[in-house]
Amino acid sequence: MLRLLPCLLAATLAACAAPPPPPAVAQNLFLDARFAPPAQAIDEAAVFALSEPMRHYLSADLAAGIRRDGALQALVDALYRDRSLRIDYDNTRTYTAAEAFAARHGNCLSLVIMTAALGRALGLQVQFQAVDVDGSWSHSGDLLVQSDHVNLVLAQADIDRRQGYFAADSYTVDFLPSRQAQRLASHVIPEARVLAMYLNNRAAEALASGDAEQAYWWVRAALVRDPGYGAAVNTLGVVYLRHGDLDAARTALKTLLALDADNRHALNNLAIVYERQGLPALAKALRARLASLDPERPYQYFFEGRAAMARGDYRAARASFEREVRRADYCGECHFWLGLAELHLGELEQARREIAVALQNSTNADEYALYAGKLKHLQQRFVN
Repeated sequence: MLRLLPCLLAATLAACAAPPPPPAVAQNLFLDARFAPPAQAIDEAAVFALSEPMRHYLSADLAAGIRRDGALQALVDALYRDRSLRIDYDNTRTYTAAEAFAARHGNCLSLVIMTAALGRALGLQVQFQAVDVDGSWSHSGDLLVQSDHVNLVLAQADIDRRQGYFAADSYTVDFLPSRQAQRLASHVIPEARVLAMYLNNRAAEALASGDAEQAYWWVRAALVRDPGYGAAVNTLGVVYLRHGDLDAARTALKTLLALDADNRHALNNLAIVYERQGLPALAKALRARLASLDPERPYQYFFEGRAAMARGDYRAARASFEREVRRADYCGECHFWLGLAELHLGELEQARREIAVALQNSTNADEYALYAGKLKHLQQRFVN
């Protein structure tokens, strides 16, 4: 699932994974009476459920490949080689297995869930893994979201091994846009954690849309499913903060910090709580500690660049955006704004290059359309 202008709340989004889990937290963090009943029912059983189109795909479209190469190879080929599934990465929202299959896109958690559902329907073994990679950051308004990473391993089931397959017959399926994750260490996580990630993602997405009421029920479900999921405890604190329940936010965040004293998200969010409760000394102490742990805040230079752009100081904006892309080269939005700064400075070729990089790093259809349109306009100007 923010800390700038004047302050932003931080949430952790498992668009792909999560921080190391703390011990289970107390269920008395919940305050159901303060929230209206959920407008959208939370159906956990639907997360991994197969739709009829998915069943038809397995029994019809994939049938020839299964007969020829076996279930494991046929599914891997559909994802990677012949791309008969035609699945694209898109971080707009987190989908159930059926939703991702219907949309033919999703963030990596959605695609992992979809692939697991298909694999199990084919009788394959499924193992979920959290990948040990520094999470990337994105933002929605004043909400900063850190996305870490999960993938899964598909393997032949016991019945297939008796027909001549072996334990070595397995594939790691990874939907990270970068291939770097395939070389990184990972650790096994249970399905309960993956389901909690899905629920926590939906909570963070509801927060980003301004719906703290619905976000509460999503994150509550995540913690009921996996009480030790620290990212969801932080999200619960953010929900309470957004809802105006400052004492409850303080309790949730202090609970997480008692288990994970260096949790950057909780430190930042608790500092915001203290500031809103009129306790500036406590907030200052937390911010000092946070600065010692994390001297450069996520999106710090991006927001400085945006401020410089707003006041017309395009050289300062370019310098700030350059600093941001040096540490977050994956950030398409950062490259895009660097390109805009270059454009204002009359550097058309540099602007074109940066916006081309932004296009390559776009993570959803809306971003792609925006960057592609600006790039086309620049290319026309450059030719003319």
